Parts: sequence; C-alpha cells; structure tokens
Amino acid sequence: MSDILMIVTAATSLTMKDGSEHPTGFWAEELVTAHRALVAAGHSVTIATPDGVAPTVDAVSLDPSQTGGEARAREFADYLEVIAGELSSPVAIADVDAADYAAIVLPGGHGPMSDLAFDAATGRVLVAANEVGAVIAPFCHGPAALLSAQLADGTFAFAGRRLTVFTDDEERTGGTGENTPWFVETRLRERGAVIDSAAPWSDHVVVDGNLITGQNPQSSASVARRVLDALAAHG
Repeated sequence: MSDILMIVTAATSLTMKDGSEHPTGFWAEELVTAHRALVAAGHSVTIATPDGVAPTVDAVSLDPSQTGGEARAREFADYLEVIAGELSSPVAIADVDAADYAAIVLPGGHGPMSDLAFDAATGRVLVAANEVGAVIAPFCHGPAALLSAQLADGTFAFAGRRLTVFTDDEERTGGTGENTPWFVETRLRERGAVIDSAAPWSDHVVVDGNLITGQNPQSSASVARRVLDALAAHG
C-alpha cells in the first residue's frame, strides 16, 4: 500500500474582481470522495495545507441544493466528522518531502485560487514529485495549484502537459461568474498547458503520464479510481 499526500487549501475567502470577499474553502464532495476511496483501498493519506492551517469546508458545498439532496449533504458532513482529527492538524506543506509519497492528490473548491496557486512550498513539492514520476492528481479548481510549480529557470513545470480543469464556461455559469478575479482554465492555457475540456458538468478525466486531472466535482470519483489504477500499475 502507498503513502498519499492530499494537499488542501487553507483559504477561507477569495478576493473578487470588484474587491469583495467571497467565502470559500475546500469543496466537500471532492475531498470526501477522494479521501474515502483512497483509504478504503488500504492507502495512507496525509493531509497538508499551507503553514499547517486547519482547512475550512466551503459551506456552499454542504448545501443540499449543491450536493444532490439532503442524504448526500449528510453523507459528506458525516465523513468530514470522521476525519475531523486529521483536518484539524494537517502537516505544513513546507515540511513535506515529496519523496515520501507515491501520489499527490489536490481537491478543489475556490480556495486554491487564493493560496495554492501562489504557494512556493506547494510548487516545490509538485516539481519534485513530477521529476520522479509520482502521481499528481488535481481536480476541479485543484489544478490552480499547478501554477505554483516553477522550474529553476522560471518556466512552468507543466507547460505542454495535457490536462483538464473547471472550465471558464463552468465558472461563468455555475461558479463565481464574471466577478471571478481570474479564470483557472485561461491562466493554465496562458502558461502553456494543453487543456482538454468536455461538456460542462460532465464526468471528465484526462491522464497524461503521471498527471491525472478531473474537470469538476462530478469527476471526483473517476479521478480517485484513476489514481488507484496508477498506484496498482506501479506496484
């Protein structure tokens, strides 16, 4: 069985284009679905955040209108209670040695747009993991964290890589809309990533070598399955 690092946003708000603060955090379905699947398969999951700050769940992600009903909202909330101890005492990303982990999983929520996208420690871990071919699996807004990964010469570590992410269309129609301070899909394209998008809100996963990405919350379970497949393939 493998040791897996789950890098989670510690942000509680996102500064919008108009200067207002939009409450945010991690998206419950994404963290719960991935964590539960990995642990159920026998793997060990370590949660890490910037500076070891306890992450905050985006309250909207536990709203039944967003989860698909009361039962799903309760399911996610109950699982977060089960792992409350882990969530309350994450390790600091700056203290992480990427060599200790076979995979790095990065769930979304808008939080990564506030912290992980600009976090040097996250970038260092992602670059090191990528250099040895460890599985890297960000999904929904999680790929924003990839933007922190700069090589020594200043170039983007994931330029030329094929991936998917919460699309600009999804952001405009079901995310934070035109007041979004920046669009993750657009920014990744500008940095040289090759974006492979499917229809909005469809389950879509892209695998490019060790990089496994998912488009949205609907892709959470599929990302987890692909991570498990990749770990099994590498023994």
